[in-house]
Amino acid sequence: MVWIASLASNLGGLIQSVGAAWLMTSIAPSADMIALVQASTTLPVMIFSLASGAVADNFNRRRVMLTAQSFMLVVSLFLALFTYLGWMTPWLLLGFTFLIGCGTALNNPSWQASVGEMVPRSDLPHAVALNSVNFNLTRSVGPAIGGIIVATAGAVAAFAVNAFSYLPLLFVISRWKLETPPRTLPREPLISAMFSGLRYVAMSPQIEKVLLRGFLFGFTAIIVLALLPIVARDLPSGGPLLYGLLLGCYGIGAVGGAFLGGKVRQMTSNENIARGSFIGFAICATLIAYGGNEVLVALGMLIGGACWVLALSMFNVTVQLATPRWVLGRALALYQTATFGGMALGSWAWGLLAESQGMSFALVSAVVVMLVGAAVGLRLPLPNLSRDNLEPLNRWKMPNLALDLQGRSGPMAIMIEHIIPETYTERFLNLMHERRRIIRRDGGRHWELLRDTQHPEQWIETYHVPTWNDYVRHNQRRTHADAIIYDAVRALHAGTEPPKVHRMVVRPTDPREPGLQTKTPVDLG
Repeated sequence: MVWIASLASNLGGLIQSVGAAWLMTSIAPSADMIALVQASTTLPVMIFSLASGAVADNFNRRRVMLTAQSFMLVVSLFLALFTYLGWMTPWLLLGFTFLIGCGTALNNPSWQASVGEMVPRSDLPHAVALNSVNFNLTRSVGPAIGGIIVATAGAVAAFAVNAFSYLPLLFVISRWKLETPPRTLPREPLISAMFSGLRYVAMSPQIEKVLLRGFLFGFTAIIVLALLPIVARDLPSGGPLLYGLLLGCYGIGAVGGAFLGGKVRQMTSNENIARGSFIGFAICATLIAYGGNEVLVALGMLIGGACWVLALSMFNVTVQLATPRWVLGRALALYQTATFGGMALGSWAWGLLAESQGMSFALVSAVVVMLVGAAVGLRLPLPNLSRDNLEPLNRWKMPNLALDLQGRSGPMAIMIEHIIPETYTERFLNLMHERRRIIRRDGGRHWELLRDTQHPEQWIETYHVPTWNDYVRHNQRRTHADAIIYDAVRALHAGTEPPKVHRMVVRPTDPREPGLQTKTPVDLG
């Protein structure tokens, strides 16, 4: 039901895109303003995605999607009304498309993260590919339908169709019974949650590589969609119908890429898929720059569509399989920020270049950058799909406390005593390097490893967390994959008892502070 309803919504969105792009060619026929239509839709995703990801991870994702879809419905109705009344100006059109982009930014992290709540993890790559099929099925026919609607009834009809296309998805999502685990802690504050997402990605080198390539891909590949209205206008049989048909070719290529994606992933690595996609888009842009007729441009669009979905679905699945559920919305949001930020910046930059130097020069310049994007993988190759078990470990138990701590009590200082024989020192240090990354990634701060000068076999690991609630969250974020490192460290411990953990609440010693009588550091055992 969700898939079918989103099919209708995607169809309406593409019809609206055709209407907005073609309306701009008639009210502001300059390359930079036309390219800004694409930028105004993608820019909000770059700006607001991280906050939206934090919302997706801390609130009911079904309600978030309902809110976002309702907001886009209202904006679309006003867009149709203003166009009908003749009030539309270039900057007003960009404002409306920007607001629709804001709704998309709020919706996308919850939408993409919810895929993992509809299907088992083993089916996730196929489900993401099916979502790509959904969007690109509509892309193969939606732009052509949009071109027909705009050519026969004007842009206002396209905007009205888009407004009504939100209704099926709103109905289906409202009926979806999303089961969420009960919360044992209050929601993480929005700013803190955003920094948690940034920290997690910053401490995950494999995800960082995906973000870099996603940015480069979005920045270069978007030139085809951003400048296509001008290409379609300037061809011998140019017009809104040809624009829609060329976008349809792009969609057909994307559907083909989605169906081939599974086999391609089995045959080759993620890095080869990324390189092939960059090179494929270079071929697409070259055909558009020098083809000179509708057939060659359509062929280029077929190639570009296939490369588009192969690359973006691969990026998406790689991030999803490399991220645990607690931070998935934020990780996907940062991926979208990188990719859509590249699209927004590319739409603006290539539009300016086309306006000042001409279409062919802009397309050839983009081809050069695409080839650079392919070559980046020689130094920073993309990881293959993760097979790690990122489900919560659920091994940690709440300790018995001698103090009556509140959730906001803190800061907390954590000390862990290890006894490591001399012969295991090198292996211990290698494992602690990885453990340091995990602890910092999950919220620990100021991590240090200390060695006793009189008893070299004794090591003390220390780190801080802001509050007791943060300490509990930190431990609940541990996954089965993390347990491999933790268990390996525990196996090196030579004591008869497990490593002793001291949980201490930090207290100031300034006598001017109230409540000094409790300000001595307390070992909670």
